[in-house]
Amino acid sequence: MARPTSSLPPSLVAGARSIVSSEDTDEKVRLAYALSKAWFQRELALGSPTRDGTMPDRPGRPDRPVLLAPRDMPKRSLTGRSGRLALIHSLAHIELNAVDLTWDLIGRFAQVRLPRSYYDDWVRVGLEEAKHFSMLQDRLSKLDATYGDLPAHDGLWEAAQNTGNDLAARLAIIPLVLEARGLDITPPMIEKARGIGDEDTARCLEVIYRDEKNHVAFGAKWFRFLCDRQGIRPEPAFHAFVRKHFRGALKPPFNDRARSEAGLTPGFYKPLARLTG
Repeated sequence: MARPTSSLPPSLVAGARSIVSSEDTDEKVRLAYALSKAWFQRELALGSPTRDGTMPDRPGRPDRPVLLAPRDMPKRSLTGRSGRLALIHSLAHIELNAVDLTWDLIGRFAQVRLPRSYYDDWVRVGLEEAKHFSMLQDRLSKLDATYGDLPAHDGLWEAAQNTGNDLAARLAIIPLVLEARGLDITPPMIEKARGIGDEDTARCLEVIYRDEKNHVAFGAKWFRFLCDRQGIRPEPAFHAFVRKHFRGALKPPFNDRARSEAGLTPGFYKPLARLTG
């Protein structure tokens, strides 16, 4: 294996820790690109939390945006410039959290015995989330704004804190609940953006939607892998994790076709919608 370049952390785990810890969004993106390139060129060792340090309890964040409770956030809309700006800013915040959540998934559970293909999948996801954030930053700049100009909510990291000791639970909640929800709500957002003539935002959303389907597929793949290893059935295990770790309902309508294409069949989520809806 070639030695990593001096500008990189010494391992994938150390790099994941650096991304999540950084308070500079540009540095998070830069590291995501650099680590992904080095990993896929087989120039970077995996490392371990024992040697490279444990992951932080919370991600590093810039001074702005001001973080509010989800209930205190203003409603989002595509109506008018201010509404479009609020929506794109909110999406950028979601994608920044997705960057941290994915690299935390890589670094926090590196002590679990997993094949290299697990890391290949999630490094790809970590790179794509960084690309999404950058794409939305560019969209904000074209509206004479930047990430941090508007408040954002602080609820997304709670799911990571609740599942920090269990990889199967983390996969159940982050890709199979939160990202799967994106498959439900993004197509109507694309239609609305096109309906008001905002083709640039529609194209951004199409990229995110396409990639999210793969992210959910990776979540389903590795959740099933862990369930098979433990000799438990995936659907009942998923139901138990969601009841334990997720607050709120799984809300229809569901994009059944996209979910099924990603390997998330109705038996996973529809019983929970009936129970919690």
